[in-house]
Amino acid sequence: MKTRIGILTSGGDCPGLNAVLRGVVLAGEKLGWEIIGFRDGFEGLLPPGDYVVLDRKSTEGIMALGGTIIGTTNRGHFIAKVGAGDRAVVASEVIARAKKVLDELHVKALVIVGGDGSMTTAMQMQEAGINCIGVPKTIDNDIEATAMTFGFDSAVAEVMDALDRLHTTATSHKRVMVVEVMGRHAGWIALHGGIAGGADIILIPEIPFDYDKIAQAIKKRESAGRLGSLVVVAEGARPKDGQQIKRDIEGGEFRLGGIGDVVAHEISERTGKETRSCVLLRMKSRSERERKRDPACSDICNAAAHRPPSIGSSAHASGSKPSSWRTKVTLVRWLAIRITKCAMSPLPTP
Repeated sequence: MKTRIGILTSGGDCPGLNAVLRGVVLAGEKLGWEIIGFRDGFEGLLPPGDYVVLDRKSTEGIMALGGTIIGTTNRGHFIAKVGAGDRAVVASEVIARAKKVLDELHVKALVIVGGDGSMTTAMQMQEAGINCIGVPKTIDNDIEATAMTFGFDSAVAEVMDALDRLHTTATSHKRVMVVEVMGRHAGWIALHGGIAGGADIILIPEIPFDYDKIAQAIKKRESAGRLGSLVVVAEGARPKDGQQIKRDIEGGEFRLGGIGDVVAHEISERTGKETRSCVLLRMKSRSERERKRDPACSDICNAAAHRPPSIGSSAHASGSKPSSWRTKVTLVRWLAIRITKCAMSPLPTP
């Protein structure tokens, strides 16, 4: 009997899920393994087991498709993430039922493609004796001990594109444009997208902000002749001595959102400038164009296909070109280093 491994996609969808599925299938084929995909995340592990055999033919052409062909969910019996840094314990009987299904199917290992919540569940399954391999997937880039998750690159590119378009609107109408972006409790998307898109003010969850200082910065820009300003705020950002804006609680973890409107109102009150806010909701790209923007996604696919033992490797594929936002961020960093060096260098002796 062939060695058999399973794979599932869990949590929210993002660019690259189907590319990972394809990569794992090709890697398994080289080793003579059989791959089965469990439908709808961890829920597919429950008896009698909801799965499909994945092979080269069934995964052909899926890399150009958004979403995931085996489905996903962030609801159900395996929810283990309830908030920033909080962990709920998945019921032992639920894990036992999943383990029984895996044993009956002779699955030797389970590849789990997911974010921090899914990795928290995977850890508990590993502790219960199920061999698990985690593939870091999230646009938030907030998985511990991971340099970059796939999905993050595309999200940053979306923010950069939006800011590029809003610059002209802000300048033409002499407005302050506040853009709220995703990221939950991490500011990676706001920070990288804001730098790449040329934002004037960036607010992230890691650093509580001061409304008065924001107003001062905008007034200073206006006095210098810069009549339009762009403010990027992460959905989890909060003011000093304030709280995050929470919309509701769903599935055990509250949902963030609404801070953009609050920031826009406070800026308008303090500066008297016309201020508009918008929320970027389309940060989970659905097309081949967006998938190609995500080098981490392509790296996982290539690493899995050409180096089977390294499924989930983050080594960059040869010949890949940096995306435009990455080039901009690198340039900003380089300029900052050069300026710092010049400032610290001793003046030449006359």
